[in-house]
Amino acid sequence: MMKSDKKNTDQIIAEARKHQQERENTYRGQALKMYPWICGRCAREFTHKNVHELTVHHKDHDHDNNPPDGSNWELLCLYCHDNEHQRYEETRFGHLTIATEEKVEATHNPFAGLDQLLKK
Repeated sequence: MMKSDKKNTDQIIAEARKHQQERENTYRGQALKMYPWICGRCAREFTHKNVHELTVHHKDHDHDNNPPDGSNWELLCLYCHDNEHQRYEETRFGHLTIATEEKVEATHNPFAGLDQLLKK
């Protein structure tokens, strides 16, 4: 290996270690060290292969509230995390449905005449 190749390799390794340290200092990195890699809702277990699908949910929905003891965090899989935020939005803003004053009744019956077809 040439000196320039070794220097380049050493630089790449140093940068990778620096980025790893930065990640570990984030609340996600801290939570992954602090808690078992299991979704807090569906109990799905995670490994190094799929840990990217495990997210950190802020219980109070404030992403700036990151106490070092992790009391505002819980690990949730992508699906449970999306569901939690959807439930929060529906609670916060009310049920998101289109309300109409008058009740609309169906005018088409897809089973009309079915009994005649079954008799044939």
